[in-house]
Amino acid sequence: MTSDQGILFALIGALFVFLIWGRYRYDLVAFGALLIAYLLGLVPTDEVFAGFGHPAVIIIALVLIISRGLYLSGAIEMMAGAILDGARSIRRHIGVMAGVSAALSAMMNNVAALALLMPIDLQASEKAQRNPGLTLMPLSFASILGGMITLIGTPPNIVIATFRGEALGDPYTMFDFAPVGLVVAAVGIAYVALIGWRLIPVERTSASMPSSIEDLESYLVELRVPAEAEVVGQRLRLLDNQADEAGVQILGLIRDGERLPGMAARATLQAEDRIVVEGGPDGIEAFAGTVALSYADSDRPSKALSGTTVMREVAVPQTSRMVGRTEAVMRLRYRRGVILLGISRNGVRLRERLREVEIQAGDLLLLLGPEDTLDDIIEWLGCLPLAPRGLDVIQREKARRAILIFAGAIVLASLELIYLPMALACVAVLYVVLDIVPLSQVYESIEWPVVVLLGAMIPISVALEASGGTQLLADLFVRGTDGWPVMLILAALMLVTMTLSDVLNNVATALIAAPIALDVAERLQVSPDPFLMAVAVAASCAFLTPIGHKNNTLIMGPGGYGFGDYWRMGLPLEILVVATAIPMILLVWPV
Repeated sequence: MTSDQGILFALIGALFVFLIWGRYRYDLVAFGALLIAYLLGLVPTDEVFAGFGHPAVIIIALVLIISRGLYLSGAIEMMAGAILDGARSIRRHIGVMAGVSAALSAMMNNVAALALLMPIDLQASEKAQRNPGLTLMPLSFASILGGMITLIGTPPNIVIATFRGEALGDPYTMFDFAPVGLVVAAVGIAYVALIGWRLIPVERTSASMPSSIEDLESYLVELRVPAEAEVVGQRLRLLDNQADEAGVQILGLIRDGERLPGMAARATLQAEDRIVVEGGPDGIEAFAGTVALSYADSDRPSKALSGTTVMREVAVPQTSRMVGRTEAVMRLRYRRGVILLGISRNGVRLRERLREVEIQAGDLLLLLGPEDTLDDIIEWLGCLPLAPRGLDVIQREKARRAILIFAGAIVLASLELIYLPMALACVAVLYVVLDIVPLSQVYESIEWPVVVLLGAMIPISVALEASGGTQLLADLFVRGTDGWPVMLILAALMLVTMTLSDVLNNVATALIAAPIALDVAERLQVSPDPFLMAVAVAASCAFLTPIGHKNNTLIMGPGGYGFGDYWRMGLPLEILVVATAIPMILLVWPV
């Protein structure tokens, strides 16, 4: 072992310790390790920041922007809403949700797919009076499994593909991962739906919805019935099922400026009616989208309806200029381009029309307005903005456009008519130009800690390989598995990679394991593809801890899980993945 190899192993060992410890954020730890490697002369000056221009980094950033666009356009909501039904039995619910989660994760970042479906799953659990801990872990695991199917589904696949391109001159393409990934995902989903969820220690998980969902304020909101809406001519009571699904309550109907008596449940809906509903912001937005209702008058243009619109929750202090005045008096819509969507007043159910309610100190208001000016208007009103909680205005009329653009780029990249990063870059630019993703949210969409982690780890991985460190590790691995059949060697490689992925970030695991897998294949004088594919699958499989994959971390609070709850369902799944993946890898990618 040379001195450079020894220093690099010590540095990577210290990096592992800090990453597992978790005291400092993983991107800062990786960046610090990169600086130390440079100062010790292990990484040349011209390569120290080369990782940030690596194709894998660019692809991950672009996929996150595109995922944001598919969400904001309502494309994902449209696809998921057509399939999901909160009235199913728990086994069928888990099966369907897991299938949808895997399918979405194959075409977008799997963290974004989980973030989209988790509120739907929580609503279904609340409606069925079911512990959300029973369904969130299967949902998370399915999203991880689905990411294995395509190149862009999960960062390890991107890392492995670009590594193969640099090492062997020909990277993996969009669907090279699909034959193995589809079978592994299908077997995994069958397991989580039929057996896995029964292994979750439900008695130790939270028996109720998380506080972030429980504590949502209920707003009183008027929703307009457009002339072209399908609900025109239907009775109001027929919308109760959609309202229940969205978690809102229908309180009445306003026609020609007058509120109809009682709940008006038997009233037949007419164009330009106003349906009065009460609920949280997300529920109101979901109900409006499902029934195709509008927030504002289409025949009265408003600056709040042009450009990029956002929702904000604000509190009204005693010093606000709104206290003692109504929206009708202040004419916020026409003077400031802001629409008052809803009012919440300490659980008091308001009976007046929104624009006629006299604002009081302590009220919470839900405002809709132009993204570039709304914060300034809130300051002018003297209101206090509440902590943001992802109140996005879904532009559902752009869903088909967003899907067609993305699908077209994927087809062109799959046919190798255009370089994949360029195809994804074109999609991101078109999403911005067409206002599918607001310019201000482009950089917000990117998960910068992952970008920094990957950009910092790539030069360290290259230095380890250049120093002969990966070759040394490969020698040790080959000696330890001497005389074993290839199938068992692949199994050992997957188990080691899975173990690393359960305690480290999956990107870091892929970067370290990929060159070792290539060296092992070269020493055995066999094709490197089975070994690289084994690393790609194993690096994504972090099912034993909440820290191995961000999706497992996201569900920990809402599901009420403890650190030691994951392995009960995750350990059999990891064994099943190894048993399924190895025969498929050897079938599709023979040695």
